Amino acid sequence: MIACVIHGAKDLRVEKRPDPRPGENEVLVRFGAGGVCGSDLHYYHDGSAGDFVVREPLTLGHEAAGEIVEVGRKVTKLHVGQRVAVNPTRPCFRCDYCLSGKSHLCVNVLFYGSAGRFPHVQGAFSELFIAVEQQCFPIPDALSYRAAACAEPLAVTLHTITRAGDVLGRRVLVTGCGPIGVLVVAAARLAGAGEIVVTDVFDEPLEIAKRMGATHVVNVASTPSEMEAFTKNGGWFDTAIEASGNVRAVGNCIEATKRGGRMVQVGYLLPGNPSITVNRIITKEIDFAGSFRFREEFGWAVEALSRGKIDVEPMLSEAFEFSDVVMAFELASNRQKAMKVSLVA
Repeated sequence: MIACVIHGAKDLRVEKRPDPRPGENEVLVRFGAGGVCGSDLHYYHDGSAGDFVVREPLTLGHEAAGEIVEVGRKVTKLHVGQRVAVNPTRPCFRCDYCLSGKSHLCVNVLFYGSAGRFPHVQGAFSELFIAVEQQCFPIPDALSYRAAACAEPLAVTLHTITRAGDVLGRRVLVTGCGPIGVLVVAAARLAGAGEIVVTDVFDEPLEIAKRMGATHVVNVASTPSEMEAFTKNGGWFDTAIEASGNVRAVGNCIEATKRGGRMVQVGYLLPGNPSITVNRIITKEIDFAGSFRFREEFGWAVEALSRGKIDVEPMLSEAFEFSDVVMAFELASNRQKAMKVSLVA
């Protein structure tokens, strides 16, 4: 089979790998489609994603869907020919976090396409890949593989809304309009948010945010005064969700959140010691929460996509075959030209 393998910064190759064979509790999935994620782009440009440095050839990809082509002898709920969205997370189910219902915080987790462990956990951007039965969620024929692969980032944002608490009828601010930001918009809309304002520095992704359910968008680069209006009188928003990973956006969220409001950080900040005005969190008594990956929200995401509760078509950009993977990654790096670039079989 062929796979998309990163060897270091700007060294992404399409190369042959041995065909995998499933164990007794595993299935073999033929790749249908997968989305290029921000962490994939960091591996491509920097040879690392945060503190996770590529130390051996790593097959990228953790947003994936495909068809089951072989099942292990102890697999009982899946069958050959089934179309599935694949959860890239494989918790240990033995550590204290897993046993307490917080498997997304598992200390022994295996996560597709990650250099967080050594040997690295190989990803799903290959013609064939292995999954355990619990990772696979059947999808209807009407749902495209490209849309189904969005179950992973959608699950991230559904977990973010879970961390945000009750947003029904509330005013919600979303800073950052990448794939996670626009999916936060869709998740907040599904949860009944009354007003959803989205900020970014580019007009093109903000237009997609409108199509995903934003009630108002603000380009903070061209019209910073609009954002300033939301910070007066102690803040306008009940809930702020920071999805850009930009320190200035964090500050905007803090200032625009009402006293006693809630803020959720889902965007990764750059490594180091970013300057955040913690004192303002204290004096405004803002509940500050982090949001990391997901638990049962992956199943919720598959259901929402399968039943048409959330439509991800507005965010889908171009699709490329594996042979053009470098072209795909270069396009995905241009936020004014692409939102969610896909690889397809």
